[in-house]
Amino acid sequence: MKNNAFLLFILGTLLFPAMLCAQMEPEEIKLDTDQFQELFYESLLQKGIENYDKAVVALDKCIKIKPDDAAVYYELGKNYLALKDYNNAYTSFEKATKIDPKNKWYWVGMYDVSYETSNYNQAIMIINKLIEFDEKYKEDLTSLYIGTKQFDKALSLINELNETFGKTDRRDLYKSQILSEGKFQNMEASNLLEQIDKNPQEESNYISLIVLYSKNKEEEKAFEIVKKLEKAIPNSEWAQVTLFKNYLDVNDAPKAINAMNVVLASSKIDLKIKHRILNEFLIFTDKNPQYSADLEKAISYFANDATVNVAKEIGKFYHEKKQWVNASKYYEQALKKGSTDDIETNLLLLQAYTELKQFDLVAKKASVMVDTFPTQPQFYYYAGLGYNQLQQFKKAKDFLEMGMDYVVENKELEINFNIQLGEAHNGLGDFKKKDLFFAKANQLLKEKK
Repeated sequence: MKNNAFLLFILGTLLFPAMLCAQMEPEEIKLDTDQFQELFYESLLQKGIENYDKAVVALDKCIKIKPDDAAVYYELGKNYLALKDYNNAYTSFEKATKIDPKNKWYWVGMYDVSYETSNYNQAIMIINKLIEFDEKYKEDLTSLYIGTKQFDKALSLINELNETFGKTDRRDLYKSQILSEGKFQNMEASNLLEQIDKNPQEESNYISLIVLYSKNKEEEKAFEIVKKLEKAIPNSEWAQVTLFKNYLDVNDAPKAINAMNVVLASSKIDLKIKHRILNEFLIFTDKNPQYSADLEKAISYFANDATVNVAKEIGKFYHEKKQWVNASKYYEQALKKGSTDDIETNLLLLQAYTELKQFDLVAKKASVMVDTFPTQPQFYYYAGLGYNQLQQFKKAKDFLEMGMDYVVENKELEINFNIQLGEAHNGLGDFKKKDLFFAKANQLLKEKK
């Protein structure tokens, strides 16, 4: 530093009159150095007790003595930053980097100012410089790309960091946020396919791609990846999805059931995949009823499924096939598992009971539902139908007359009400009203045609 001071002095002789430029004595040089150190320590002392203004004054005096000292500008930047004087803070840190660009901390100072002022684009420029010192700053760059909505760059960087340093919860959160926008999902699918080719034993990449395809309803693509997984990692729970299908195709029921149970019990496998497997086994069981007990066990895995009432859907499957015993059994399960106030399931169950001629159950169930849903005409109809078949005509008539008031723009239901009212009055011996209601039903049938 002494040489620097001497050079400055020599330059000064060219600019000032000779009388002002007498050569500095060694004692004077020592005096300046001592004064610089005193002022610098004074600035540290004042900063330590949070007198940032006084620290700045001391540092300004240091600069007059040593205008090319990077450490002084760095300290000046820290004090300005504490004072929230962001322009002077940034300028001070920047001057430090120009004097000594190899000192990482001077660049950190510029980054801190940029981040504090939410100047993220400027922060990105600086963080790219810091990455030259330490690649861990790429984590900060990821956040900055998210903040500036440069999601394509963020996704590429996240994938790079995942491969290099392993996954983190924060990056996974960022990735989910990015992939919620569909346009980036093809980019992610390509990345995952590349990762699978690079490292076929890494199960998580297969699973991520299967889940991605499943969310996009690209189930065929999802199953193609499952097949790849089964070949690469045969013991994987996900591999059992393909094994189940293969065993089912060759009618090897015991092995198919074993694979299915592994899949349905897994916490890793997407619900959509599980639903598809259950549906395939349902179709298989319909043709091979000896495996009904295994179907019951399979359904039990979905007891906590909040997305689909599986028992209800199976009831509908048998309903369409007019297998009323099975349909009613699963509707009853559905009502136990879900809400007993589910209107649709209750109506489907009442129809199944009717087809099975279980009119005592029809009447009892419908009467309860009338109390629960007093404005739903279908329940009054089934109560009337049930009591008519039980030859309790007065109860039938009362339910049907009350329910008729709620029939609105439903010609089919109105016809059925009139037929049942005709039956009730016939049972009560009121043949005039019987004829009246049957005539109304016939008129409505003609109108319907």
